[in-house]
Amino acid sequence: MRFIPLILAAMLSGCATLDHADHAATDLNDLSPDVFHEDLMSGVVREDVSQWWLKLDDPVLTSLVERAFDDNLDLVAARARLRQAREAEIQARASLFPSISAGGTVSETTPVDGGGSRTSLSLEVDASYELDLFGGVRSSIDAARSSAEATAYELESTRVSLAAEIARTYVEARLAQRQYATSEDLLGFAEDNLQIADWRREAGLVSSLDVEQARGERAQTAAALPGYTASYKSAVHRLSVLIGETPGYLHNELDTPAPIPDTPATIAVGVPLDTLRQRPDVLAAERSLAAETDRIGVARAELYPRLNLGGSIGGNGVSVGDIVDALTVNVFASISQLIFDAGRTRSQVRSQEAVADVALANYRQTVLLALEDVENALVSLRTAQEREVLYSEALAAARNQAILTRVSYRSGLTDFTNLLNAERSLASAEDGLAQSHANASLAAIQLYRAMGGGWNAQENLGADPE
Repeated sequence: MRFIPLILAAMLSGCATLDHADHAATDLNDLSPDVFHEDLMSGVVREDVSQWWLKLDDPVLTSLVERAFDDNLDLVAARARLRQAREAEIQARASLFPSISAGGTVSETTPVDGGGSRTSLSLEVDASYELDLFGGVRSSIDAARSSAEATAYELESTRVSLAAEIARTYVEARLAQRQYATSEDLLGFAEDNLQIADWRREAGLVSSLDVEQARGERAQTAAALPGYTASYKSAVHRLSVLIGETPGYLHNELDTPAPIPDTPATIAVGVPLDTLRQRPDVLAAERSLAAETDRIGVARAELYPRLNLGGSIGGNGVSVGDIVDALTVNVFASISQLIFDAGRTRSQVRSQEAVADVALANYRQTVLLALEDVENALVSLRTAQEREVLYSEALAAARNQAILTRVSYRSGLTDFTNLLNAERSLASAEDGLAQSHANASLAAIQLYRAMGGGWNAQENLGADPE
């Protein structure tokens, strides 16, 4: 034992302490612009988006999101990955402590001449410990901790994406229902037109051409209905799977038509830096970068000497008392130093540095994509709202035109072509308004997702993933 301090002193005087690799991440303040280019409410404090679906004021949608957070299988898998990552951190931390094991044997010896048998006991306790002289173990612990944090943010990123997908699919289901109802109304008008054309033909006022045109228009209007039904059912099947149920599970709940959710007239996004700090994918990329940077320290530690301490305590006897009286203690230390490996270890260091450079590039790219998401969503929301206003005006005009043209056709003041054009304009305006309303909702959902809405750092991070 008296030689161990001398060994340590010699090693520490001959080798410099290995510093941890500097964190390569660029600060978010350097990457973030002052304002969003497309934000017309610049300067307004960012609103809380942790439960943004409540702003759509649709109880069914709220219920779907909450059920998905409990039972969605992607979230179940993400929670399991987080548990695994946290266990990996515990395993890495265990390397800071000694490894101790114990063993024992019992043997019975019977002489050949038939004398009395003799039982003997043997017990031994072994301990070993590798000193973390150059920070390799601490770097591995830091890397495991950063990886666990990245995995926790990835779980939250899954939650953000899930809430947005639930809302988007729900809007698509309600849009299909509205389009189906509109087409049914237009089909009723088409059938009326066919009946009027048939009466006028029988009266000798028009030719069979009007009847055939009316019949064709009715068939085209009816042909749209199966497509809307398919779109609706596909959306319902998707929603059912998203909440962890079989595809047809939600039909009874959603088959009753309901309006497309309305969206707030304005959404305050705040400054870009707030968004970047709220985006779990950005935070996960930063933690992944930290983990890869820490692993450089693990690789570098392999270039330096390694000191192992060990020992054992044991004894033999016919009883426990004899073993205690005959205990022997062995203590040893060993030193190993890499001399030559044809550059393999240094290459591994350089390779890990390259991995960290990739992680840095991914981090910066994630930041840029997050900013792009918000800018695009702001544009989509503004243009969708503008189109909705214009389609509302167009629909009002198309309805009046269709009514007047239908009355004129009944009176024989116009031909069927004009009526057909008026009905088609009405159908186009009806569909355009429904689609623009849905697009406004989808753009708002896209913006909430781009803002990192759908999770709360104070409530979720560090919580039990179960």
